[in-house]
Amino acid sequence: MADEPNRAAFVELQSRMIETTGKIKQLQTQMRSKESEKKRAYLTLEELIQLPDDTNTYKAIGKVFILEPRSLMVNEQEKKLNDSETAISSMQTSKEYLEKQLGEVENNVRELLQQDPGLARQILSMTVQ
Repeated sequence: MADEPNRAAFVELQSRMIETTGKIKQLQTQMRSKESEKKRAYLTLEELIQLPDDTNTYKAIGKVFILEPRSLMVNEQEKKLNDSETAISSMQTSKEYLEKQLGEVENNVRELLQQDPGLARQILSMTVQ
C-alpha cells in the first residue's frame, strides 16, 4: 500500500523521535542531579555563614577530614552554587531546543501520515494486532 520512500521517511522520523526523547530524559536526569548539588551547596553555605570567622571547619576528602579556613569553605560553596546555576541554565536551554526539535519531528510525522493514508492504515494495523 504505502510506497517505500514514505515508509523510509517514517522509520527515519521515528528513530529521530526516539533519539530526541532519550536525550531529553537524559538532560532531565542531569538537571535533577545539578538541582540536588545546588541545594546541598546552598544549605551548606547558609550554615557556614552563621559560624564565627575563627571556627574550625573541616573538608571531607574521601575518608579523611582536612582542616580548612571558614572563608575558603564559603568561597568553595559559593562557587559550587554558581556553577550549578550556570549548568542548570545551560541544560534548560538545551532541553528547550530538543523539545522544539521533537515538536518539529512530530509535525513531520503528522504531515507524512496525512499525505499517505495507506501508510497511516498500515501503522495502525500493526499497532492494533
